[in-house]
Amino acid sequence: MVVFFCFLFLPYIIFHSYYNINDRAFPLTAQRLMANMSRSGIDCPSGFYTKEELKPHLQRPLQDSMAQGANGKAFVLQLMNPEEQNEKLRGFDKNQFNQFASDRISLHRDLGKDTRHTDCLEQNVIIVFHNEAWSTLLRTVYSILHTAPAALLTEILLVDDASTDDSLKTRLDEYVEQLKIVRVLRQKERKGLVTARLLGAQAAQGEVLTFLDSHCECFNGWLEPLLARIAEQPTAVVSPKIASIDRDNLKFSKPRPELHHYMRGNFDWRLTFGWEPIPEAEKIRRKNETHPIRTPTFAGGIFSVSKSYFEHMGTYDDQMEFWGGENLEMSFRVWQCGGQLEIIPCSVVGHIFRRESPHKFPNSSSIIIRNLVRLAEVWLDEYKWVFYRTISPPAKC
Repeated sequence: MVVFFCFLFLPYIIFHSYYNINDRAFPLTAQRLMANMSRSGIDCPSGFYTKEELKPHLQRPLQDSMAQGANGKAFVLQLMNPEEQNEKLRGFDKNQFNQFASDRISLHRDLGKDTRHTDCLEQNVIIVFHNEAWSTLLRTVYSILHTAPAALLTEILLVDDASTDDSLKTRLDEYVEQLKIVRVLRQKERKGLVTARLLGAQAAQGEVLTFLDSHCECFNGWLEPLLARIAEQPTAVVSPKIASIDRDNLKFSKPRPELHHYMRGNFDWRLTFGWEPIPEAEKIRRKNETHPIRTPTFAGGIFSVSKSYFEHMGTYDDQMEFWGGENLEMSFRVWQCGGQLEIIPCSVVGHIFRRESPHKFPNSSSIIIRNLVRLAEVWLDEYKWVFYRTISPPAKC
């Protein structure tokens, strides 16, 4: 449930052709961005960023192509002594992924050659964490800094949902000081994902909010397509194509341009999120492989949204507790408040999928049901009784 908040300036200058927008309710105007550039002392021809501004905030250090996990490959260790075996088991028990492997892969891992569809190549972040492994949290941060153009990235906010690990306290504060645009916000007591994300959103300085989980890696060119789509359609809430990072060996499943088997989000009447193939009608509607994919729901851990539209639709339901149902609540909110949910194929972000959450919270089952009841009562109208018939025993908000 660790989520990442990133705050970003919209790339009007690069994508100025997209700004023919009549919707005055969510202004992301050239004038405001030009004023920001002027105050910052940026001097470049109209319509262009300087080469320096388009570089990432951090250049990757030299990579050893033979190192474990290099280029997104799997971590493979044939022989392990008893001490290493025990360390691996402890890491799995704590995080539900191979922390032993993660700790031995570079925090600055390069994912190698860009393997997206060829049409894609021309083309403030918030992370909420609770007792996340040091190596995966920092690799997520470096992954952003090594791939996002400096001109487009305002800030990275790490929101600590009351972690108890000592390494994530003073040590983390001191470490991120050197990264300049990264800062840590902390909740004094554990309140969960929604409250932590809202804390990050309130502190955000950029015009676009990008939420990431804290065990992610960003592929080449992931940020620009998300921002370009929001520049074109400010009420679009956009998610990247989510690639799998193997929890056992941290192999990154790179996109393959010859495979176009995209999936989109759905839900059942127990209000459980799932995935489904894109229906034929949506395939026909899309103009090409770079065209956004409309999706009824989304996983909710990784997405970008205009800050003004996020506030316009009421942000999250701040009475939802800890975790569970907030992704569907946001999905229904977007579609019923004049927005649209989309997956952007040219944007790829990897995520470690765990079989179960390593994080516990009191009365977890009843809290999740309570969250879903709130969702049903607010957004399902006369269909809420279909949901109530599927849960046993009957729940009350």
